[in-house]
Amino acid sequence: NKSESAVEGDRGRDRRAPDKDISKFSKPPLIHHVHRTSSNTSNSSAPGALASGQSPRHSGVMPDLLPPHTPPQSRSPPMPQRPQDKTTSEEYRKAILQPAMKHQRSFSAFGFGAEGSTIASVASMSKQSRRGSQINVNVTPSQTTEGMGDTPEIRKYKKRFGSDILCAALWGVNLLIGTESGLMLLDRSGQGKVYTLISRRRFQQMEVLEGQNILVTISGKKSKIRVYYLSWLKSKILKNDTSDKKNGWVNVGELEGCVHFKIVKYERIKFLVIALHDSIEIYAWAPKPYHKFMAFKSFSDLKHKPQLVDLTVEEGQRLKVIYGSNVGFHAIDLDTSSVFDLYIPSHTHGPISPHTIVILPNTNGLQLLLCYDNEGVYVDTMGKITKNVVLQWGELPTSVAYISTGQIMGWGNKAIEIRSAETGHLDGVFMHKKAQKLKFLCERNDKVFFSSVRSGSSCQIYFMTLSKPGLANW
Repeated sequence: NKSESAVEGDRGRDRRAPDKDISKFSKPPLIHHVHRTSSNTSNSSAPGALASGQSPRHSGVMPDLLPPHTPPQSRSPPMPQRPQDKTTSEEYRKAILQPAMKHQRSFSAFGFGAEGSTIASVASMSKQSRRGSQINVNVTPSQTTEGMGDTPEIRKYKKRFGSDILCAALWGVNLLIGTESGLMLLDRSGQGKVYTLISRRRFQQMEVLEGQNILVTISGKKSKIRVYYLSWLKSKILKNDTSDKKNGWVNVGELEGCVHFKIVKYERIKFLVIALHDSIEIYAWAPKPYHKFMAFKSFSDLKHKPQLVDLTVEEGQRLKVIYGSNVGFHAIDLDTSSVFDLYIPSHTHGPISPHTIVILPNTNGLQLLLCYDNEGVYVDTMGKITKNVVLQWGELPTSVAYISTGQIMGWGNKAIEIRSAETGHLDGVFMHKKAQKLKFLCERNDKVFFSSVRSGSSCQIYFMTLSKPGLANW
């Protein structure tokens, strides 16, 4: 299986890569991997080889890009919601109020290994788990030392970026990086070399579809949806670019002012759902001979301006757009074109900051976790509250993301929290050595990439490995 070999090769290369091993931590409960039929699965597909002289519009890009010699107002909720077991936030507060351990590490781990969140577990943690959470920095990790440890870890790439990193996407084992000033590729298969692919263009969001040979982006001063052909980008790396620049990319429609997009697979169709300042556009991928996204549905003059968007498939049949605004969360039924509120927080004063929309696995696309500010609520696709709990972060996160391990992560200035998406229970906390702002970039399988936000002259990329073979519990 090409896909498996690509991932396995990735792991092998990680052991040899010159990454600085920053931290290891204790064990949270293992959650079975759940795969939503969406663009995440597309990112891990294994493409075939690229034939010489092949048109940039045809797919077939190798995962290893470089040759070997190149180093609602909730609708009548059953009862008022309550914060999820108070102990969750108490556990978090106890962790961050403990005196700092006397070691020079970037992250420290607390609160893992408990079944749920209990005060007793925190008490025992302060004596035992904290001793066990000493972080051994291994500057030159080897296969032997990796194999001995069965705990997740955070590592940091040495490369420093002089421009803010806004987004990233995995292309095979390598990482495409979008910044305020261009598009770059980090060669994770070799010595960590960084290649500049496109200069003087802002890249706000991106996603790789290897099977279609495309990179979908929101980029440029006018925030257009621009699609780049992966084979054209590869030719720039290999220095054999003989094609005209116009053959390397195409804009989707005449859209400008794009805020966020989501790619979702439904049966054999890939939908591109785009949030603009006051509208939502849906495009569908048309295969050969068209080989492009074509307009499918449009919803204009929305009352609330969308800031993030997703698409759910209810019971494998009905399509519904879910989007977040600075007022709350809303839905659009594609069959009837009706727009209605899913959840409008009643206890907040002023605008909210929607973080992410999670379509919970194994619910037939009917149940959601809606995250905003420092909370998350569980509702169904009609706006009915489904769980009488509120996921509550220990501090206001700057980034929130659902991870394919079935967990949700929040990046705060003091810590990174990892929680169960299904229950909201705290699985563990990474404490920062010093307060810093972090931003989620992308994830695949058990690897999560994030970056520091530029303070002063530069920022760096981190990646976290959440699980390893043979890991029974964290």
